[in-house]
Amino acid sequence: MYSILTINSIAEKGLENFRKDDIPYSADAKDYDAIILRSKDIHEMEQPESLLAVARAGAGYNNIPVDKMSEKGIVVFNTPGANANAVKELTIGGLILASRKIAEGIIWAKDLKGDVASQVEDGKKAFVGPELIGKTLGVIGLGAIGAMVANTAIDLGMDVLGYDPFIDIDAAWHLSAAIGHETDLKALVAKSDYISIHVPVNDSTTGMINADFLAGAKDGVRIVNFARGELVNEDDLIAALECGKVAAYVSDFPSEKLLAAKNTTMVPHLGASTPESEENCAIMAAKQLVAYLKYGNIVNSVNFPNTVMPYTGKTRIAIVNSNVPSMISKITTTFADEGINIDNMVNRSRGDLAYTLIDVDSFGDNGEELLKALRAVDGIVRVRLVQKA
Repeated sequence: MYSILTINSIAEKGLENFRKDDIPYSADAKDYDAIILRSKDIHEMEQPESLLAVARAGAGYNNIPVDKMSEKGIVVFNTPGANANAVKELTIGGLILASRKIAEGIIWAKDLKGDVASQVEDGKKAFVGPELIGKTLGVIGLGAIGAMVANTAIDLGMDVLGYDPFIDIDAAWHLSAAIGHETDLKALVAKSDYISIHVPVNDSTTGMINADFLAGAKDGVRIVNFARGELVNEDDLIAALECGKVAAYVSDFPSEKLLAAKNTTMVPHLGASTPESEENCAIMAAKQLVAYLKYGNIVNSVNFPNTVMPYTGKTRIAIVNSNVPSMISKITTTFADEGINIDNMVNRSRGDLAYTLIDVDSFGDNGEELLKALRAVDGIVRVRLVQKA
């Protein structure tokens, strides 16, 4: 029997998926096999040897030590697209906030007393800002959220340019034909009146909005960031805000420095904070965990390849191994040596890791010896008996 540790508040509709399969879950679980969480940072959290998988109910996963998990053969899932509409809506709101000085005006108006109408007419000129229609929006990253932002901006009358060297076919199908495709990031930055960024944080993107990036932008560019705060070099951005190179910066990731900077609007990380988004993320994360625990199938992993093999009721074994030559041969030879016939098999690789699902005709008396022999093979990281017929 598997058990799941819940961290953060997980939407009830997500937890229903564990109850349907009689998988116990608890915020106090010990020696658990899986974790489902939202934004809680678990980099320093000690994990039991029993841990098989971690599911992030959300798209970002920098709160999880993915490299450490990979070394141990632990699958990390996220839920791309589940909160896309929520973040898209807030990003569009961010574009408007970057233009119209709405937040500043609201704060100013709250202190008005007496003849409020006259004060409003006299003071509103301080909050004048441009309309979005006819302006050029550069969207960096055209995944689920970026594509939705780009399409909506077209509907608002903006000219939209998109940049994403890693765009997949599914994402491309969802893009409006009116969106221009830029293959050079510098060209997109130079042409954009507004820039919205939608990329994950990694070694190549951390601090990408820096002095060099901003130097190539139009004077008075307006930037919205509802992806991750680490994408921005704060000192470089603040310098650009001070001199007017950047007219406005709206972000979902406040920091002490940015809160004190001029022409910034800091939203308190509300991107996915809608009941619909939290439910969608929880449901997707829970279903992915159940599919992995029960059948070994992997969908939407950030460190393992998508690997799905329909379950037909036979004994199933899952193997995590280094992605090096001759590993498949070693695995199949081990089965043959133990006299166990392979009925069906799928192998997928991603980077330094590979994942194999194998169904066998009969586990028999040699089954436990097979598992022991597999674990002894050089290059095999983890072996799990998923289902026993």
